[in-house]
Amino acid sequence: MDNALPLWFEITSYAVLVAILLFDLFLVVRRPHVPSTRESALWITFYVSLAVVFGLLIIVVANDSGLNGTELGLQFFAGWLTEYSLSADNVFVFLIIMAQFRVPKKMQQELLMMGIVLALVFRAIFIVLGASLLESYSWLFYLFGAYLVYVAVQQLREKDEHGSGEDNFVIAWLKKVLKVHPEWRETERWRKMVNGEKFFTPAILVLVSLGAIDLVFALDSIPAIFGITTSPFLVFTCNILALMGLRQLYFLLGDLVDRLHYLGHGIAAILAFIGFKLVNHALHLNELPFINDGQHVEIVPEIPTWLSLVVIVVTLTVAVLASLARTKREESAK
Repeated sequence: MDNALPLWFEITSYAVLVAILLFDLFLVVRRPHVPSTRESALWITFYVSLAVVFGLLIIVVANDSGLNGTELGLQFFAGWLTEYSLSADNVFVFLIIMAQFRVPKKMQQELLMMGIVLALVFRAIFIVLGASLLESYSWLFYLFGAYLVYVAVQQLREKDEHGSGEDNFVIAWLKKVLKVHPEWRETERWRKMVNGEKFFTPAILVLVSLGAIDLVFALDSIPAIFGITTSPFLVFTCNILALMGLRQLYFLLGDLVDRLHYLGHGIAAILAFIGFKLVNHALHLNELPFINDGQHVEIVPEIPTWLSLVVIVVTLTVAVLASLARTKREESAK
């Protein structure tokens, strides 16, 4: 790949990020607790700062290697912001799942961390597949773009689709096959004894639910990030850094779920924009014989990365400010 960063930098980056992730996992298993707002805010500040420093390092290393560091840096920041906004959407669904299964507070951290690891595994698989397929079949950009526009429309039409509280067929099947006891005490984790008989706690059902949601969000997330950069390294590091602070974001945003009214609308707008960007990019690479006789279509100029970053930042800012304004109006009206 022409814009590939030095191998030593990529290997070192993966090693450092995985080490931080393992340390976070070790803390969760060793000291399960409900983090305070201050603790969550400090961890999120650390992860956001880590992402900013990493983006700046990409610029420096790329420039030293004779690459366009500014462009690669902008791609990283645009990709990371997109993934971070989608991660916030993940959090709201996770909150619904935890409430549905009445997960004890101390157990939530461990399950969230396992959910994050599952998300990274799923996304790594999709990134490898996506990168190799896009390199061989540029027409897939059409499909990715159309799919993101569809997801954006669904996001607007079905904002409450995750809140029904009904078991899906997998959960219903697991309840029948496994001995799952409905009661879940604060001190219990995965297994419990009832009248001398072993039962699973609902933790197993929560983990399956989180895995299923991770899979769905990976299907939305990966096409979105490939609309910004086709570098597998940038795609994966954007995902790692966006997911790293997801556990702390969960506890920090727990009380804000009902206040960010328009975040879903903002995410839908970003997905629709990236969908259009992908289709436009596909037209510039067009080789399909039934479109313009197989010739490139360059009516609309390619959207530069800096403009993508501006659109993402402005959209998220407007969505949050509009949400806060609405919340303030509603509180004043009471």
